[in-house]
Amino acid sequence: MKKASPFKLTNHKPEANGKVGQSFPIRDALMKVTGQLQYVDDMTVHRMLYAKVLFSKVAHARILNIDTSKAEELPGVRAVITHENISPALYNACGEDIDIFHDQKILSDQIRFVGDRIAAVAADSEAIAEKALRLIKVEYEELPLETDPRRTLEPDALPIHPDGNLLQEVVLTAGDTDAAFAAADHLYKDEYYVPPIHHGAIEPHAALAVPDSRGKVTIYTPSQDVFAVRKILCRIFDVPMSRVRVINPALGGGFGGKIDAILEPIVMALALKTGRPVKLVLKRREVIPSTRTRHEMYLTSTTSLNKDGTITGFDLDAVVNAGAYAAGTMSIVWAMGGKVFKSYRTPNLRYRARPTYTNSPIGGAMRGFGSPQRCFAQQRQLNTIAKDLGISIIDLHLKNLVTPESVDARDNTPHGNARPIDCVKQGAEEFDWQNRWEMQEAAKIEQKEGSVRRGIGMAVAVHGNGVYGVIPDTSGVIIKMNEDGTVNMLTGASDMGNGLVSTQAQFVAEILGLELDEIEVVQTDTDVTLWDLGDYSSRGTFVCGQAAIKAANSVKEEVLTYASEMLETDRKELSLTKGSVVSQNNDDSVTLAEVSQYAHSVHQTDICHAETFASNALALSYGAHFCEVEVDTENGKCEILDYLAVHDIGRPINPMNVEGQIEGAIHMGMGLALTETLDLDPATGKANNINLRKYHMPLTTEMPPIRVRIVDHPESSGPFGAKSLGECSTVPVAPAIVNAISNALDCEFNDLPVTPEKILQKLSERQI
Repeated sequence: MKKASPFKLTNHKPEANGKVGQSFPIRDALMKVTGQLQYVDDMTVHRMLYAKVLFSKVAHARILNIDTSKAEELPGVRAVITHENISPALYNACGEDIDIFHDQKILSDQIRFVGDRIAAVAADSEAIAEKALRLIKVEYEELPLETDPRRTLEPDALPIHPDGNLLQEVVLTAGDTDAAFAAADHLYKDEYYVPPIHHGAIEPHAALAVPDSRGKVTIYTPSQDVFAVRKILCRIFDVPMSRVRVINPALGGGFGGKIDAILEPIVMALALKTGRPVKLVLKRREVIPSTRTRHEMYLTSTTSLNKDGTITGFDLDAVVNAGAYAAGTMSIVWAMGGKVFKSYRTPNLRYRARPTYTNSPIGGAMRGFGSPQRCFAQQRQLNTIAKDLGISIIDLHLKNLVTPESVDARDNTPHGNARPIDCVKQGAEEFDWQNRWEMQEAAKIEQKEGSVRRGIGMAVAVHGNGVYGVIPDTSGVIIKMNEDGTVNMLTGASDMGNGLVSTQAQFVAEILGLELDEIEVVQTDTDVTLWDLGDYSSRGTFVCGQAAIKAANSVKEEVLTYASEMLETDRKELSLTKGSVVSQNNDDSVTLAEVSQYAHSVHQTDICHAETFASNALALSYGAHFCEVEVDTENGKCEILDYLAVHDIGRPINPMNVEGQIEGAIHMGMGLALTETLDLDPATGKANNINLRKYHMPLTTEMPPIRVRIVDHPESSGPFGAKSLGECSTVPVAPAIVNAISNALDCEFNDLPVTPEKILQKLSERQI
């Protein structure tokens, strides 16, 4: 049997200059593998101090007294800060929610979770700083704690913040859900649980603050949102934006965990106090409990159907654990709710979310922005419904999924060129779903005495492209041409390893007829680059890419104007290719270097354009994932044998990058499905697995064979027809895997992760 290709595109052709639609490695790949790329932890500057943070070991307390005298007396200690000697300003650390829920201080006299910040030290070495922490004496008044978000919503719950525990109830509706439920032939209501998990970026959280004699501070940080960090810092310290510069030199993975301003306020406070550069790098055991997690959620899903399998109503109720501080919780809650209206042609829909404070680590943005939690509940329930009604899950999806003509039931907003049905059809055929399903069911009868069971599962996902319609979604790019015809691109976007800046460079190279190595990039520097909303919400290619295209087209227009003068040819007859402007009439040409020099000598000008692109379209990306698992009923172990991911991403810009993004997303989704959870002790609020030895992310050796397929239907509102991929590709992984386990064992698993212990427990309950 011929082995299927792991990656395949259909109807795929590169653009004329061969840069869009071709595979290229990300632009800094060689620097990464040779160790030349400088991350914040690699940076040292003259007279630099090292910072350490004293994190709380109790979950809820009032600080009665902090004695820092012994720490301050230690030779080599240059500053110790507590809530008593720094800015008391309240702020929200998330840029998207910067104007709401100001509930956090740099350091506070109120402790709200294990891992909250008590004090920070700057010293001549890390060892001295760590020793100083041990000399700080803290006197607490411990308070009752609660880590369960359902409990903190109850009327008698202790308020974790002065205004109570509920942040803001969100209700979104279309049609009449209750009427649909009352009239339905079938009605299902089930509960689901998704735990908090760690982002698992290779690079830990870090920040370096460098003050100068004029009072300006430069912050080096692997941030996904440098402009928001600058704004937050300026508010906290009451300084103008011209006095704070934020630079992202490199980012070793973010996945949403590096959106918020977490360490930057600490290093800036210490730098201002000492007048010296200060660097802070967290250890993994500090990152896991003290930064951000995916939001823990308790979800109730209710679905009504007619006899023919038409979904007539859907309701999703979510209790969301914000953790100790609000941060970006409301953005995640609103974004998650919007996706309820984007998947199925269901007229009656309702979404209700109650985000609440607890004495738990802070919930924040993580790849998928709430979609993995929503998708898990809905896709698990649809799998249960299909089995109960005796119909194929494939047929259930095909009957109800949105089409390119579908609109949002709330306001008739189109979904763009939505192709989830194409994903399901193509995936079901290539995965040989029907034949495998029949084999799965036959094996249950024929192998009653065996311990190993095989099962197949699938799930469908949707995710957005930017935040148009919610807040203004803009990105800026500057392109200037050098005298030799090469160009410099200055972008406010940052590359998280996802290839975003490389994609922008591909667009510029395609439009200007350049090679990729003829484009040099400066990225994410608030003093140099144009403003950008931030690197989140799947806006990279769809929005930031459009900014690069807009700037490149402006440069192209000026180049054509000068070239037409030089060649005495109508500019409509000219094209840019291979570093030259070529006439289609007589093959005359001038190089871009000659055009640039002509602009200088004749027009006394640089060819340089700064453009801001404002997104004015909402498109949705879709995907269908299929997998086969093998479960050993004697030890509960699950192995994924085969995995197929089919995605509707418009037109793929860089096929190599597409494949890599999807494979990484599947790895992350596997962890959510099978192994990962932040294991909090409800009695103490302490996490029991704050190192990678105990917090088990899937190993590369546990990855299954993966096939990737792209439904190549260009999106008219996207750059060169493209849509987003990075987040959508992780959304359906967990339900696809858990559906396969449930189908293999004829058990329903509604709590993540599905560990061997849970499998054995469920099998035991079934036998009883």
